[in-house]
Amino acid sequence: MSENGPLLARITRAGQGIDGTVWNVLGHTYYFKANCDSAFSFETYDPPGTFVPPHIHPTQDEFIYVLEGTFDLYLDGEWLQAKTGDLVCMPMGKPHAYYNRTDTPNRAIFWVSPGRKLKALFDQLHDLTDPDEVVRRSAACEVDFLPPGSVPGA
Repeated sequence: MSENGPLLARITRAGQGIDGTVWNVLGHTYYFKANCDSAFSFETYDPPGTFVPPHIHPTQDEFIYVLEGTFDLYLDGEWLQAKTGDLVCMPMGKPHAYYNRTDTPNRAIFWVSPGRKLKALFDQLHDLTDPDEVVRRSAACEVDFLPPGSVPGA
């Protein structure tokens, strides 16, 4: 049974979300770009010092296309950097994290395939300020955060 439906033909402008949907999640701004059975996509604005700690998507591949800035990334046991124009591939089941450790904001396009429950998760996380509740709700939507301290440097 379909959770998200077919992809709709449309253009969603930079810095805007579909139907004005913008999520604020623990300091990040996420602009809703697309949601369908095969994919979910969002644009990010990540101020200096923001990050998403190590986690796993057991049912989705995830990608980042860096529009502006530099991300420090934890990818399957390695620390790497992605810069403007780079594409990051994060296979399902592999731990990953991203950090803006610079003094300027970063922007990127993220997408996952298949779409599954990620839009529903972002709807739940909007304006939530309790990190423990973010972790709990994420687990219920197929995003599993690793225990704090389990990744050196994270």
